[in-house]
Amino acid sequence: MTYSVVIPTVGRASLADCLRALAESAGPAPAEVVVVDDRPLTDCGPLGVGLDRVDRVVYSCGNGPAAARNAGWRATTTPWVVFLDDDVVPSRTWAADLARDLDEADPATAAVQGRITVPLPAGRRPTDFERNTAGLETSRWITADIAYRRSALAAVSGFDERFPRAFREDADLALRVADAGWGLTVGRRVTVHPVRTAGPLVSVSAQAGNADDVLMRRLHGADWAERAEAPRGRITRHAVIAAAGAAAVGLAVSGRRRAALAAAGAWAVGTAEFAAARIAPGPRSRSEVLTMLATSAVIPFAAVGHRLRGEWRHRRATPWPPPAAAGAAAPGGSVDTSAAPSRSDVPHSAVAR
Repeated sequence: MTYSVVIPTVGRASLADCLRALAESAGPAPAEVVVVDDRPLTDCGPLGVGLDRVDRVVYSCGNGPAAARNAGWRATTTPWVVFLDDDVVPSRTWAADLARDLDEADPATAAVQGRITVPLPAGRRPTDFERNTAGLETSRWITADIAYRRSALAAVSGFDERFPRAFREDADLALRVADAGWGLTVGRRVTVHPVRTAGPLVSVSAQAGNADDVLMRRLHGADWAERAEAPRGRITRHAVIAAAGAAAVGLAVSGRRRAALAAAGAWAVGTAEFAAARIAPGPRSRSEVLTMLATSAVIPFAAVGHRLRGEWRHRRATPWPPPAAAGAAAPGGSVDTSAAPSRSDVPHSAVAR
């Protein structure tokens, strides 16, 4: 079965490891390997090493992974498109296993997901960030490694580019494909997703995904998480904690000392429970405990803030694609490549900008 590989990147060093593992994997080689440079135009440095293994580099100009994948798959012509993240490592038998996965897919199957493994450190409990990354092993329809039939992508106009982060854009696509009558399944190929290095505030910045959850609800209804097999977050608890903290400040300013103390107590109890839930399964080192305490105090406010931002931003969200782009997918699975970014067809020899 003929396939292409599309890898969006923001220039991370892990891209070279991904490309090397892909090239060394035993089995039928892809017809084309396309790397999508999603760095903003202000970042004109070299993309990195390993591009000798790339057939084409296209540009999506910092518009996010959904737009990057659209630019990538529209630049290919094969019946199947395999999306890989730039920080994964395909196994040594990945290509052969992929070939079996695609050969076994029936005509109504739109996508075949790879099996993700996340290596965790030996000899100690994983940190909060490591545990969150390990959740990829049980996540459904994630684009770390998933093969999509071109005709299915064309039928639903690809990824919804209103999702600006690597979050929920994959679940949204899966739900739209399923609603269009296609099936999705899990294959046998294995891809390793190492835990990347992250700063102490990574859990705070991750709360931006609460805005994307609003868009999911607007597009797919209140039961979207169950249908997408996505875990529910703690937004309700976060809202209670944030409300208690805000009330404590407001009551204290207005001179209602006793009520302010009660609200502050509720905030402290909620924050302590949240911190304890994150600390208990972890390594409990001094740095990890301090990080969990500090971020647990901030996360509820960040989560609620992003949730409110999403409610406003997506208050009039309509199904993808927007009317101006509705003609991007033509009948029969053909794609109008004029809908892709104008700089999306550049040979790999022209990677320096």
